Amino acid sequence: MTARRRTRDGIVALSILAAVVTFLVATKLFPYHSLNHDEGVYLQQAAMLLDGKLFLHPPVPDAFRPWFFVRDASGLYPKYAPVPAAMFALGGALGDARLSLGLVAAGNVALVALVATQAFDRRTGLLAAVLFFASPLFLVDSAVFLPYAPTTFWNLLFAFAYFRSARTKRNSYAVLAGVAVGIAFFSRPYTALLFALPFVAHALYSLRSTWFDRPTVVRLGTVAAVGSLGVVVALGYNAVVTGSPLVFPYEAFAPLDGLGFGHRKLLGYEQRYTVRLALRSNFAVVSDLFVNWVAGGPLGTALALVGVLAGVRWTRPSDWEAEFSQHQARAVLAGLIPSVVLGNVYFWGNRNIVGTISDPGDGLIHFFGPYYHFDLLLPTAAFGAFGAVVAARWLRGRVESSLSPSRAKPAVVALLVLSTVVFGGVTAAVATSPYRANATVTDQYRAAYSPVENRSFDDALVFVPTTYGDWLNHPFQAFRNHPDFDGRVVYALDGPNRFDVVDAYSNRTLYRYVYRGEWAPDGGEPVEPRLQRVREVRGESVSLTTTAGLPRSVESASIRLASDSGSGYYVVEGDRSARFRLVVSDGRARLVGSNVSAVGDGAAVPVNETDTVAVEMYVENAEGTGFSYLLRLPVERRDGSVRALTPYEGICRVARTCDGEGTAYLPNETAPGVSLETRLQGSE
Repeated sequence: MTARRRTRDGIVALSILAAVVTFLVATKLFPYHSLNHDEGVYLQQAAMLLDGKLFLHPPVPDAFRPWFFVRDASGLYPKYAPVPAAMFALGGALGDARLSLGLVAAGNVALVALVATQAFDRRTGLLAAVLFFASPLFLVDSAVFLPYAPTTFWNLLFAFAYFRSARTKRNSYAVLAGVAVGIAFFSRPYTALLFALPFVAHALYSLRSTWFDRPTVVRLGTVAAVGSLGVVVALGYNAVVTGSPLVFPYEAFAPLDGLGFGHRKLLGYEQRYTVRLALRSNFAVVSDLFVNWVAGGPLGTALALVGVLAGVRWTRPSDWEAEFSQHQARAVLAGLIPSVVLGNVYFWGNRNIVGTISDPGDGLIHFFGPYYHFDLLLPTAAFGAFGAVVAARWLRGRVESSLSPSRAKPAVVALLVLSTVVFGGVTAAVATSPYRANATVTDQYRAAYSPVENRSFDDALVFVPTTYGDWLNHPFQAFRNHPDFDGRVVYALDGPNRFDVVDAYSNRTLYRYVYRGEWAPDGGEPVEPRLQRVREVRGESVSLTTTAGLPRSVESASIRLASDSGSGYYVVEGDRSARFRLVVSDGRARLVGSNVSAVGDGAAVPVNETDTVAVEMYVENAEGTGFSYLLRLPVERRDGSVRALTPYEGICRVARTCDGEGTAYLPNETAPGVSLETRLQGSE
């Protein structure tokens, strides 16, 4: 078997292994998706593309707006370009979107080998692919539905085709390079621009050095012309979704969330992104990349530095006299480092992923690494592989000059094996931290999704809490809707539009997903979730009959009744239980009960047309401690009648566990004497 055949088989085998490992990481480490909620955006967009849609048209837009979707007169559309989503949709068409992750990973590994081969040789190319595959940044980010690995695929394809077109003078490769860079631009324009800059510099040098040789002009012009089509397509997409070719969807979503220094803003988060802050942030990001997220950590970075010093020799002008040489390819790859590093200083996203700059464990970078610098894995792996080859040659020379031939060979083999083991150990060590961090999040998600994970729905409507505001899939990425909002289960926000949603799905079984505890999947205790069956009642009035237990140690109990427009207070008389009815009629809510009496001149509160009537009963023990029973009853008044949905029921011992609707519920096991029973009725 020839060396070329062995290398080719090695690349194929490594690519297949990368696909399998990526798929396993995606299914085992991220079965419920990750802490980065952009995954849900791309998956929703992929489902839309499979359904032939660029816009969503839900029956109640405010109750069905997914995370990072723009709302305008045309409907709802995502803030991201559709290229990564289209790639994920391919896997969805095959039965599992995660298949796309494996295919992209395999393609990236193979292309790194091919690109590095153009700059060095086949052996170095294969070793570069190994280092690329072993990088924690590749292993983590290739297994999630984010755009960085897919965009890198097109950038790598562009690099390979560009080098091949320069070497072979074939215009077919120029066409391929143009297609690839055009798609990369459509996917992530700034990322594609930073990657392409060293190639543009080489193209300009090629034109100058050949005095505008006609074949060179045609070849490079083909790359530019075909690549420009990607720009045209991107601008055309902008015109369709935003109404202007020059307004990108992410700009329509948040005009100040983009490139540049100064005042930056995304939704409720804003900051003044100064040059000094940019430099500090990016220094932290790049340092973390080369210490924790490349194969071998600091050892891999050291090898890459050796490879750059040995591979780019500025003292040989003859290397630049030819139209194309390996030296030129190495210079282009080396140029990616300053291009990507310096270019990202201009983007405030690198400030946001590090959280607290002085705390390496804070921010999304702790879980996913410096993903805006994903393209740097190519030069790091390529020069790292060449550095390893150079170091191995130097080591072999030193050993052979010191030992006899019979002893030199086994000594060299032993040293290489030892070096590989040490290198692999460091790689495993740096990969452990993000693996554990993401595994902790997955454990939290597993607990949170347990009520619905194995449940079979048929024509169901599930209300989900607004944990982070009025967004679907933020944080509950697994609760995604079919683009037509007509799946076996439909998810809607549990907010002020809940009755409009019920009307839109009048024939569905209603549920409410709630949880007790604080939502903090990146740390703390898992929440206690529950899937609550929801009933609707209506009539001239509605009443909620309640019996709340009182422990023997109770000193006193009081009740606060509140709506969006007012509040009233009651005291409870008795030492075993509080029995009362919450009655909503004639535009007012009041409590009625034998051992409940109002404080002051009546305690009825006004009720708006759409409202949530809250009952909070504070129970105080003799020692001054206590807890609260909590009821929240969603109501709507229309055409002289009232309707209500099953209330939220909760026991709150810590105030923060009761913030927001649907974030607390009555556990199955409580303290002696603590119990809560309710019955909702509508008048005939």
